[in-house]
Amino acid sequence: MSYSVESLQRQFKLFRMSETAKELPDFLRKAESHSWTYQEFLHELLSYEESCREQKMIEKHLKWARFPYQKSLNEFDLQEQRSLSSRQLKQLKELSWLEQSFNLIFLGPPGVGKTHLAIGLGLEAIQNGQRVSFISMGELIPFLKTEEYLRKAQIQLNRIRKADLVIIDDLMYMAMDQHEANLFFHLINHLYERSSIILTSNKGPEDWGELLGDQGITTAILDCLLHRSEVIHLNGESHRIKYRNSIF
Repeated sequence: MSYSVESLQRQFKLFRMSETAKELPDFLRKAESHSWTYQEFLHELLSYEESCREQKMIEKHLKWARFPYQKSLNEFDLQEQRSLSSRQLKQLKELSWLEQSFNLIFLGPPGVGKTHLAIGLGLEAIQNGQRVSFISMGELIPFLKTEEYLRKAQIQLNRIRKADLVIIDDLMYMAMDQHEANLFFHLINHLYERSSIILTSNKGPEDWGELLGDQGITTAILDCLLHRSEVIHLNGESHRIKYRNSIF
């Protein structure tokens, strides 16, 4: 009994192996020219399918993360940011903190690489199969306030709550009223020990109380965020100002 390549391709597609179906003729030619055993042939087919699915999942998670831009940790210039050592950067890249649901808090003035570092770690997490969600504080508060009636807010916050790593950029860049602070606390409380959180801020935790306006909520938020966390101070001159483009 013989089967046409087209019929085999249709069967692969039925099992949602469309990428393998597309490449099947090439695999058959290689199997014949290299005298692959049945086991070798199956291994090559399944390895290819696995690789394709991993790549699709990474692409899906990258879209899901909503990074404002993509910059890897390899692009992070330690010569420009001497407050972080190569050993520390390597330890962060290993993601053991993420496996243990630890939080990271990057503090420092604008332009010293806090967001780049956070995005770079987010990209590393995605490459390791983790779900990541990036959002600025300026976007987060309106989403929290409109979740009850806006579909867009519901979708975004649902993704945040399901993420393995949540990156909140520019934390405490503006004051919050009591209602906003309360909504933010409930989100942090939900994520507590379910997900890791990376926060970037140009203000230290000691200054958060006056921006949140409620000492009780501030204490509760700090309790969740700082219980299992590493606070990293980044200092120096703003890269954006130092390397700004000029029209003159």
